[in-house]
Amino acid sequence: MLNLLRHGAATDEPPLLIIHGLFGSARNWGVIAKRLSDRREVIAVDLRNHGASPWKESHSYPAMAEDLAEVIDSLGGRADVLGHSMGGKAAMVLALTRPALVNRLIVADIAPVTYGHSQQHNIDAMQAVDLGRVEKRSDAVAQLERLVEDPALASFFTQSLDLKARRWMLNLDVLAREMPTILSFPEIEGRFDGPALFLSGAESDYVLPEHRDRIRALFGSAKFAKLPGCGHWLHAEKPREFEAAVRAFLDMTAA
Repeated sequence: MLNLLRHGAATDEPPLLIIHGLFGSARNWGVIAKRLSDRREVIAVDLRNHGASPWKESHSYPAMAEDLAEVIDSLGGRADVLGHSMGGKAAMVLALTRPALVNRLIVADIAPVTYGHSQQHNIDAMQAVDLGRVEKRSDAVAQLERLVEDPALASFFTQSLDLKARRWMLNLDVLAREMPTILSFPEIEGRFDGPALFLSGAESDYVLPEHRDRIRALFGSAKFAKLPGCGHWLHAEKPREFEAAVRAFLDMTAA
């Protein structure tokens, strides 16, 4: 099963399952997960080919959704689900194919569409790091900063570096091969009519007005909200505001 980081204790509220994006991990969500665990158990997962979860040859969204379904089954069979970017697509596929497992859905800055921007250059940058010359995380950051435009991304990538073993905790070869699949969204006949929030960064171009009809066709109760002053990494740029928006949605839709 996927690697889990658990926060808080089980309550009468459904657990909240948090799913990271490409190149991320459960650890990236530690602060937000801990803060949200004051009222419910919060479980952050490492998706396949990320973190401490198993490496697999496939990185398709139906496969990721089945991994998540296994986790929710182990938690009692129903959960609130929050996914960012690639994790948001996996969460959407889970909700569409196994709606009985999803109580409420929060999708952070992604739409059920195919995108044209590849992340291959970031994989190339990580694979170009000479791990033999890395003694501490800052050594890897210094190498990456020469290869990626955003210094914040260089630091973020090194959170997936196992310094002791001098290896990436990302299956970079499979992620590179599966990049077209990651950028796409599968054709699915299902529909999810439970509460759903599509929360975007106001400065991001990942969820556009022209995506809303497609979203509503698949998620009949979809609500839309934007966080001002942030882009695609809205939870990292505005963590308190992101947390407040998630709480407001969960409180508003409570049974």
